[in-house]
Amino acid sequence: MAPTANTSNPAPTPAAPGAPVIVVTGPTASGKSGLALELAEDLGGVVINADSMQVYRELAILTARPGLAAMRQVTHRLYGVLPGAERCSAGRWRVMALAEIAAAQAEGKVPIVTGGTGLYLRALARGLEPVPEVPEAVRAQARQLHRRLGGAGFHAALTARDPVMAARLHPNDSQRLLRAWEVLEASGRSLAAWHADGDGADSPGAAPYRYLWLLRQPARAALYAACDARFLAMIKAGALEEVRALNTLGLDPSLPIMKALGVRELSAHLAGTATLEDAVAGAQQATRNYAKRQATWLRTQLPSAERGSAMQIEQLSESLSSDIFSKIRQFLLTG
Repeated sequence: MAPTANTSNPAPTPAAPGAPVIVVTGPTASGKSGLALELAEDLGGVVINADSMQVYRELAILTARPGLAAMRQVTHRLYGVLPGAERCSAGRWRVMALAEIAAAQAEGKVPIVTGGTGLYLRALARGLEPVPEVPEAVRAQARQLHRRLGGAGFHAALTARDPVMAARLHPNDSQRLLRAWEVLEASGRSLAAWHADGDGADSPGAAPYRYLWLLRQPARAALYAACDARFLAMIKAGALEEVRALNTLGLDPSLPIMKALGVRELSAHLAGTATLEDAVAGAQQATRNYAKRQATWLRTQLPSAERGSAMQIEQLSESLSSDIFSKIRQFLLTG
Protein backbone atom coordinates (compact mmCIF):
# COMPACT_ATOMS: atom_id res chain seq x y z
CA MET A 1 0.00 0.00 0.00
CA ALA A 2 1.30 3.45 -0.85
CA PRO A 3 2.79 5.44 2.04
CA THR A 4 0.34 8.30 2.34
CA ALA A 5 -0.27 11.00 4.90
CA ASN A 6 -1.85 14.38 5.29
CA THR A 7 1.19 16.66 5.52
CA SER A 8 -0.63 19.98 5.82
CA ASN A 9 -0.48 19.90 9.63
CA PRO A 10 -4.20 19.48 10.39
CA ALA A 11 -5.39 19.34 13.97
CA PRO A 12 -5.19 15.69 15.07
CA THR A 13 -8.41 13.76 15.53
CA PRO A 14 -9.26 13.43 19.23
CA ALA A 15 -7.80 10.23 20.67
CA ALA A 16 -9.69 7.57 22.54
CA PRO A 17 -8.54 7.95 26.17
CA GLY A 18 -6.28 5.09 27.20
CA ALA A 19 -6.17 3.56 23.71
CA PRO A 20 -3.13 1.31 23.20
CA VAL A 21 -0.17 2.24 21.00
CA ILE A 22 2.81 -0.05 20.45
CA VAL A 23 6.20 1.59 19.93
CA VAL A 24 9.09 -0.40 18.44
CA THR A 25 12.31 1.53 18.93
CA GLY A 26 16.04 1.05 19.24
CA PRO A 27 19.26 2.09 17.51
CA THR A 28 19.72 1.99 13.77
CA ALA A 29 20.16 -1.46 12.18
CA SER A 30 18.67 -3.22 15.22
CA GLY A 31 15.78 -4.73 13.24
CA LYS A 32 12.95 -2.37 14.19
CA SER A 33 11.24 -2.40 10.79
CA GLY A 34 11.17 -6.19 10.64
CA LEU A 35 9.66 -6.43 14.11
CA ALA A 36 7.05 -3.80 13.35
CA LEU A 37 6.08 -5.67 10.19
CA GLU A 38 5.79 -8.94 12.09
CA LEU A 39 3.61 -7.32 14.73
CA ALA A 40 1.39 -5.61 12.18
CA GLU A 41 0.80 -8.89 10.35
CA ASP A 42 0.01 -10.79 13.53
CA LEU A 43 -2.11 -8.14 15.27
CA GLY A 44 -3.77 -6.41 12.35
CA GLY A 45 -1.80 -3.22 12.67
CA VAL A 46 -0.65 -0.11 10.83
CA VAL A 47 3.07 0.75 10.86
CA ILE A 48 3.69 4.46 11.47
CA ASN A 49 7.15 5.86 10.84
CA ALA A 50 9.05 7.67 13.62
CA ASP A 51 12.39 8.02 11.81
CA SER A 52 13.31 11.61 10.99
CA MET A 53 15.03 10.67 7.72
CA GLN A 54 12.53 8.12 6.41
CA VAL A 55 9.90 10.84 6.08
CA TYR A 56 11.81 12.21 3.06
CA ARG A 57 11.12 10.71 -0.32
CA GLU A 58 14.52 11.10 -2.03
CA LEU A 59 16.54 8.65 0.11
CA ALA A 60 14.64 5.38 0.22
CA ILE A 61 17.77 3.21 0.09
CA LEU A 62 20.16 5.22 2.25
CA THR A 63 17.61 5.59 5.07
CA ALA A 64 16.66 1.88 4.98
CA ARG A 65 13.02 2.68 4.27
CA PRO A 66 10.78 -0.42 4.13
CA GLY A 67 10.64 -1.83 0.61
CA LEU A 68 7.66 -2.31 -1.69
CA ALA A 69 7.10 -5.88 -0.53
CA ALA A 70 6.71 -4.74 3.10
CA MET A 71 4.47 -1.87 2.02
CA ARG A 72 2.19 -4.32 0.22
CA GLN A 73 2.03 -6.71 3.18
CA VAL A 74 0.69 -4.19 5.68
CA THR A 75 -0.26 -0.52 5.72
CA HIS A 76 2.71 1.84 6.25
CA ARG A 77 2.30 5.55 6.99
CA LEU A 78 4.58 8.60 7.01
CA TYR A 79 7.28 7.03 4.83
CA GLY A 80 8.59 9.22 2.01
CA VAL A 81 5.79 11.75 2.45
CA LEU A 82 7.85 14.98 2.39
CA PRO A 83 10.29 16.41 -0.15
CA GLY A 84 13.86 16.85 1.03
CA ALA A 85 13.54 20.61 0.45
CA GLU A 86 11.32 20.81 3.54
CA ARG A 87 12.17 20.55 7.23
CA CYS A 88 10.28 18.10 9.41
CA SER A 89 10.44 19.11 13.05
CA ALA A 90 9.34 16.96 15.97
CA GLY A 91 6.24 19.13 16.23
CA ARG A 92 5.30 18.71 12.58
CA TRP A 93 5.85 14.95 12.73
CA ARG A 94 3.81 14.69 15.92
CA VAL A 95 0.76 16.29 14.31
CA MET A 96 0.96 13.85 11.38
CA ALA A 97 1.59 10.86 13.67
CA LEU A 98 -1.36 11.64 15.95
CA ALA A 99 -3.62 11.86 12.91
CA GLU A 100 -2.39 8.48 11.63
CA ILE A 101 -2.75 6.86 15.06
CA ALA A 102 -6.33 8.10 15.33
CA ALA A 103 -7.09 6.93 11.77
CA ALA A 104 -5.74 3.45 12.53
CA GLN A 105 -7.83 3.18 15.68
CA ALA A 106 -10.93 4.37 13.81
CA GLU A 107 -10.39 1.44 11.41
CA GLY A 108 -10.03 -1.01 14.31
CA LYS A 109 -6.31 -1.48 13.67
CA VAL A 110 -3.40 -1.40 16.11
CA PRO A 111 -1.08 1.63 15.71
CA ILE A 112 2.53 0.45 15.67
CA VAL A 113 4.92 3.40 15.79
CA THR A 114 8.48 2.49 14.85
CA GLY A 115 11.70 4.44 14.59
CA GLY A 116 14.73 5.55 16.53
CA THR A 117 14.38 9.35 16.53
CA GLY A 118 14.19 9.97 20.24
CA LEU A 119 12.91 13.53 20.04
CA TYR A 120 9.98 12.39 17.91
CA LEU A 121 9.06 9.65 20.36
CA ARG A 122 9.38 11.98 23.31
CA ALA A 123 7.18 14.55 21.58
CA LEU A 124 4.54 11.90 20.95
CA ALA A 125 4.40 10.55 24.48
CA ARG A 126 5.12 13.63 26.56
CA GLY A 127 3.86 16.55 24.50
CA LEU A 128 5.87 19.47 23.17
CA GLU A 129 7.94 21.87 25.19
CA PRO A 130 6.62 25.45 25.09
CA VAL A 131 9.62 26.65 23.06
CA PRO A 132 8.99 29.99 21.34
CA GLU A 133 9.30 30.46 17.60
CA VAL A 134 12.79 31.35 16.37
CA PRO A 135 12.95 34.23 13.86
CA GLU A 136 14.44 33.32 10.49
CA ALA A 137 17.11 36.00 10.94
CA VAL A 138 18.37 34.19 14.05
CA ARG A 139 18.41 30.88 12.17
CA ALA A 140 20.41 32.41 9.33
CA GLN A 141 22.96 33.94 11.71
CA ALA A 142 23.37 30.60 13.51
CA ARG A 143 23.95 28.74 10.24
CA GLN A 144 26.51 31.33 9.16
CA LEU A 145 28.36 31.02 12.46
CA HIS A 146 28.35 27.23 12.20
CA ARG A 147 29.83 27.38 8.71
CA ARG A 148 32.56 29.73 9.93
CA LEU A 149 33.49 27.83 13.09
CA GLY A 150 32.87 24.26 11.97
CA GLY A 151 31.25 21.57 14.10
CA ALA A 152 33.90 21.41 16.85
CA GLY A 153 34.26 25.18 17.08
CA PHE A 154 30.50 25.73 17.19
CA HIS A 155 30.17 23.07 19.89
CA ALA A 156 32.87 24.83 21.92
CA ALA A 157 31.05 28.16 21.53
CA LEU A 158 27.81 26.57 22.71
CA THR A 159 29.64 24.98 25.65
CA ALA A 160 30.82 28.41 26.77
CA ARG A 161 27.24 29.75 26.72
CA ASP A 162 25.13 26.68 27.51
CA PRO A 163 27.20 23.86 28.99
CA VAL A 164 24.13 21.80 29.93
CA MET A 165 22.85 21.49 26.35
CA ALA A 166 26.34 21.21 24.87
CA ALA A 167 27.08 18.23 27.11
CA ARG A 168 24.09 16.40 25.60
CA LEU A 169 25.14 16.94 21.99
CA HIS A 170 27.89 15.59 19.75
CA PRO A 171 30.00 18.12 17.81
CA ASN A 172 28.87 16.47 14.57
CA ASP A 173 25.16 16.79 15.40
CA SER A 174 24.80 20.10 13.60
CA GLN A 175 21.01 20.10 13.46
CA ARG A 176 20.56 19.89 17.22
CA LEU A 177 23.52 22.15 17.94
CA LEU A 178 21.94 24.80 15.75
CA ARG A 179 18.59 24.31 17.46
CA ALA A 180 20.14 24.76 20.92
CA TRP A 181 21.95 27.91 19.80
CA GLU A 182 18.90 29.38 18.06
CA VAL A 183 16.62 28.91 21.07
CA LEU A 184 19.22 30.44 23.38
CA GLU A 185 19.61 33.42 21.06
CA ALA A 186 15.89 33.93 20.53
CA SER A 187 14.65 33.39 24.08
CA GLY A 188 17.62 33.98 26.35
CA ARG A 189 17.01 30.57 27.93
CA SER A 190 18.65 27.20 27.47
CA LEU A 191 16.70 24.63 25.49
CA ALA A 192 17.25 22.37 28.51
CA ALA A 193 15.17 24.77 30.61
CA TRP A 194 12.36 24.77 28.05
CA HIS A 195 12.48 20.95 28.03
CA ALA A 196 12.20 20.89 31.80
CA ASP A 197 9.14 23.15 31.68
CA GLY A 198 7.40 20.81 29.26
CA ASP A 199 8.40 17.48 30.81
CA GLY A 200 5.69 15.40 32.42
CA ALA A 201 2.83 13.17 31.36
CA ASP A 202 0.37 15.97 32.13
CA SER A 203 2.16 18.58 30.02
CA PRO A 204 0.05 20.43 27.45
CA GLY A 205 -0.44 18.39 24.33
CA ALA A 206 0.45 15.01 25.81
CA ALA A 207 -1.51 12.35 23.91
CA PRO A 208 -3.90 10.29 26.09
CA TYR A 209 -2.63 6.88 25.01
CA ARG A 210 -1.25 3.83 26.76
CA TYR A 211 2.16 2.92 25.36
CA LEU A 212 3.96 -0.38 25.22
CA TRP A 213 7.60 0.21 24.32
CA LEU A 214 9.61 -2.56 22.68
CA LEU A 215 13.22 -1.49 23.06
CA ARG A 216 15.72 -3.14 20.74
CA GLN A 217 19.06 -3.16 22.56
CA PRO A 218 21.26 -5.84 20.96
CA ALA A 219 24.82 -6.44 22.09
CA ARG A 220 27.12 -3.72 20.80
CA ALA A 221 29.36 -6.00 18.74
CA ALA A 222 26.39 -7.54 16.95
CA LEU A 223 24.84 -4.13 16.38
CA TYR A 224 28.01 -2.67 14.89
CA ALA A 225 28.41 -5.66 12.58
CA ALA A 226 24.81 -5.17 11.43
CA CYS A 227 25.49 -1.46 10.77
CA ASP A 228 28.50 -2.30 8.61
CA ALA A 229 26.75 -5.06 6.68
CA ARG A 230 23.68 -2.96 6.03
CA PHE A 231 25.65 -0.08 4.57
CA LEU A 232 27.42 -2.43 2.19
CA ALA A 233 24.02 -3.76 1.14
CA MET A 234 22.86 -0.17 0.56
CA ILE A 235 25.78 0.45 -1.77
CA LYS A 236 24.91 -2.67 -3.77
CA ALA A 237 21.27 -1.57 -3.90
CA GLY A 238 22.10 1.81 -5.45
CA ALA A 239 22.76 4.24 -2.57
CA LEU A 240 25.53 5.97 -4.51
CA GLU A 241 23.20 6.74 -7.41
CA GLU A 242 20.59 7.94 -4.90
CA VAL A 243 23.03 10.45 -3.41
CA ARG A 244 24.08 11.55 -6.90
CA ALA A 245 20.45 12.35 -7.71
CA LEU A 246 20.01 14.16 -4.39
CA ASN A 247 22.99 16.38 -5.08
CA THR A 248 21.58 17.45 -8.45
CA LEU A 249 18.70 19.14 -6.58
CA GLY A 250 21.00 21.84 -5.21
CA LEU A 251 19.43 21.74 -1.75
CA ASP A 252 20.54 23.90 1.17
CA PRO A 253 23.29 21.95 2.98
CA SER A 254 21.65 22.79 6.32
CA LEU A 255 18.47 20.85 5.46
CA PRO A 256 17.94 17.68 7.52
CA ILE A 257 18.04 15.37 4.51
CA MET A 258 21.57 16.53 3.71
CA LYS A 259 22.62 15.27 7.15
CA ALA A 260 21.42 11.71 6.53
CA LEU A 261 24.01 9.07 7.36
CA GLY A 262 26.22 8.45 4.35
CA VAL A 263 25.31 11.56 2.34
CA ARG A 264 28.45 13.49 3.26
CA GLU A 265 30.80 10.56 2.71
CA LEU A 266 29.29 9.39 -0.58
CA SER A 267 29.11 12.99 -1.82
CA ALA A 268 32.85 13.31 -1.17
CA HIS A 269 33.45 10.26 -3.34
CA LEU A 270 31.23 11.63 -6.11
CA ALA A 271 33.17 14.91 -5.95
CA GLY A 272 36.44 13.01 -6.38
CA THR A 273 37.84 13.83 -2.95
CA ALA A 274 37.53 10.32 -1.47
CA THR A 275 37.82 6.79 -2.72
CA LEU A 276 34.71 4.65 -2.55
CA GLU A 277 36.45 2.44 0.00
CA ASP A 278 37.20 5.42 2.25
CA ALA A 279 33.68 6.80 1.79
CA VAL A 280 32.11 3.50 2.79
CA ALA A 281 34.42 3.12 5.79
CA GLY A 282 33.63 6.68 6.92
CA ALA A 283 29.88 6.16 6.55
CA GLN A 284 30.06 2.88 8.45
CA GLN A 285 31.92 4.60 11.29
CA ALA A 286 29.37 7.44 11.36
CA THR A 287 26.56 4.89 11.48
CA ARG A 288 28.15 3.00 14.37
CA ASN A 289 28.66 6.26 16.26
CA TYR A 290 25.03 7.22 15.69
CA ALA A 291 23.81 3.80 16.83
CA LYS A 292 25.79 4.21 20.05
CA ARG A 293 24.26 7.65 20.71
CA GLN A 294 20.77 6.32 20.01
CA ALA A 295 21.22 3.40 22.40
CA THR A 296 22.41 5.76 25.13
CA TRP A 297 19.51 8.16 24.56
CA LEU A 298 16.90 5.45 24.65
CA ARG A 299 18.41 3.99 27.80
CA THR A 300 18.67 7.27 29.71
CA GLN A 301 16.34 9.89 28.25
CA LEU A 302 12.94 8.27 27.81
CA PRO A 303 10.79 9.36 30.74
CA SER A 304 10.49 6.87 33.57
CA ALA A 305 6.80 6.32 32.86
CA GLU A 306 7.63 5.06 29.39
CA ARG A 307 10.49 2.88 30.59
CA GLY A 308 8.11 1.32 33.10
CA SER A 309 5.85 0.13 30.27
CA ALA A 310 8.62 -1.40 28.23
CA MET A 311 10.11 -4.70 27.21
CA GLN A 312 13.76 -4.80 26.28
CA ILE A 313 14.71 -7.16 23.45
CA GLU A 314 18.42 -7.89 23.31
CA GLN A 315 18.69 -10.43 20.52
CA LEU A 316 19.26 -9.07 17.01
CA SER A 317 16.82 -11.55 15.46
CA GLU A 318 13.78 -9.98 13.80
CA SER A 319 11.49 -12.62 15.31
CA LEU A 320 9.60 -12.25 18.55
CA SER A 321 9.11 -15.14 20.92
CA SER A 322 5.66 -16.48 21.72
CA ASP A 323 6.12 -15.20 25.27
CA ILE A 324 6.59 -11.63 24.05
CA PHE A 325 3.61 -11.90 21.72
CA SER A 326 1.52 -13.12 24.66
CA LYS A 327 2.51 -10.07 26.71
CA ILE A 328 1.71 -7.76 23.81
CA ARG A 329 -1.77 -9.28 23.39
CA GLN A 330 -2.36 -8.92 27.13
CA PHE A 331 -1.39 -5.24 26.91
CA LEU A 332 -3.88 -4.69 24.08
CA LEU A 333 -6.69 -6.32 26.06
CA THR A 334 -6.15 -4.49 29.35
CA GLY A 335 -7.40 -0.94 29.80
